[in-house]
Amino acid sequence: MKVVAFNGSPRKDGNTAALINHVLKELQAEGIETEFIQLGGQQIHGCIACGTCWKLKNKECKIVNDNINQYIKKITEADGVVLGSPTYFSMMTPELKALIDRAGYVAMANDHMFRRKVGAAVVAVRRAGAIPTFDGINHFFLISEMIIPGSSYWNVGVGLQKGDVEMDEDGLETMATLGKNMAWLMKRLQLKPADEAATSSFFNQT
Repeated sequence: MKVVAFNGSPRKDGNTAALINHVLKELQAEGIETEFIQLGGQQIHGCIACGTCWKLKNKECKIVNDNINQYIKKITEADGVVLGSPTYFSMMTPELKALIDRAGYVAMANDHMFRRKVGAAVVAVRRAGAIPTFDGINHFFLISEMIIPGSSYWNVGVGLQKGDVEMDEDGLETMATLGKNMAWLMKRLQLKPADEAATSSFFNQT
């Protein structure tokens, strides 16, 4: 099993990256392979509404002068996805939004090819505006027919300067719980039919 994580922050080792890594640490502890991709800071174009992905249905975006098609393939091959962003005027960064818009359209045009993958949002914030960012990412997961694990709180860490989120005990606990729940869910989704039948039989007896 594998999870691919995208950091939408232009800061490669800032608060958003720190929060994502706390989630990945729990996944790695459960034997799940992880990959961290620094998305923020790249030159990534937004969706141009050309509709080519719906016409060709070749699992690719028409725009080829950036890395989005490579990232679409990585998401397709992964079992889970973590999308992280700082809060910019109550919303995610434009790089992450471009990934969501283009990858989401390609996936929908190709029979919802992200269907039943596990998706988790991670948000860093100075003070307020994190929940619209959190909701925006989760709306992408939901319309993509993906499955979202819960945590002990909404997946938000508070901090301004680099490293501040490491002092947000509630935020770190939320990320750790998120990673554990994500691992649990992914493993349950990997159960074979015989395992599912055994699990069902167990619960019917209790």
